[in-house]
Amino acid sequence: MIGYLALFLAALVAATLLPMQSEAVLVGLMVAGTHPVVLLVLVATAGNVLGSVLNWVLGRYLLHFRDRRWFPVSPRQLARAQGWYARYGRWSLLGSWLPLVGDPLTVVAGVMRMPIGPFVLLVTLAKGGRYIVLAAVTLAWMPDLALRPPAPPVP
Repeated sequence: MIGYLALFLAALVAATLLPMQSEAVLVGLMVAGTHPVVLLVLVATAGNVLGSVLNWVLGRYLLHFRDRRWFPVSPRQLARAQGWYARYGRWSLLGSWLPLVGDPLTVVAGVMRMPIGPFVLLVTLAKGGRYIVLAAVTLAWMPDLALRPPAPPVP
């Protein structure tokens, strides 16, 4: 249970504008072999999408604080993400998994008043797809992980 919680929190924080590496936690738990890979991917995706929803809320309701020192998005990051969003519209959210630009894109979607339903769908496809690819590459690189049964969790 602790492994799932740690992964969920790492994925949630990684999706916000704070630095965190949820991919390392996912691969580490896969290598440990104590949790089914499918559940790990689902937990990571859920945490990462929830973090993106927090970014959407931030963009939607807190943009009027953007000139404050504590605001988590720099004007440059916001301008870059708005450019992507203006060029590609809601489809730019399929790049929400990308480093550096992905998280600001989710903030911009809130700024641009994108409805939450399509936002969650596109972000889930992007972020879930990234974790699926990462898990598949890990299993391809370390095929013995797929062959061994999950180890019992440590109490």
